[in-house]
Amino acid sequence: MKNIIIFGLFFLMVSCKSNPVTKLDNKTEVGLKGNWELTSVSYPNSSYIKINSFGIADSQCFETSSWRFISNNNQGEMALRKAGCPTFSSDITWYVNQEGNLVLKFVGADVKAKTVKEGYVLKVANLTENAFQLFDTVDVAGKTITLVYQFNRIK
Repeated sequence: MKNIIIFGLFFLMVSCKSNPVTKLDNKTEVGLKGNWELTSVSYPNSSYIKINSFGIADSQCFETSSWRFISNNNQGEMALRKAGCPTFSSDITWYVNQEGNLVLKFVGADVKAKTVKEGYVLKVANLTENAFQLFDTVDVAGKTITLVYQFNRIK
């Protein structure tokens, strides 16, 4: 009987072991809190190469887009509004991991974030009270280039 109880406690302890949790960079998340405008997208040879950002539109269409980051629940929204570009808006979920990467998902209406399989990982850099940058590396014809998304706080 004693062995059964010991085995049962051992089994219970092993089965309740928690999964590793992603460590978050809460300081950076709080710094991103608020309303932002993506003011420019730059990368080498941008006048010759067209890059589709986030599978949504040409990267230049993201200029003047508005972004809202809510840090207490890691949600928000974004909207494209540049003339001559497709109209697009979406809810987002996001977080910043300990490596300083913004992990981002676009979430459609009535869709739970956990069901969205595609996401994006971008490096957060140069965060100040009024500006920050996101760096995204993409493959263009076998070469890796870095896109720089420049954000400025909307006051």
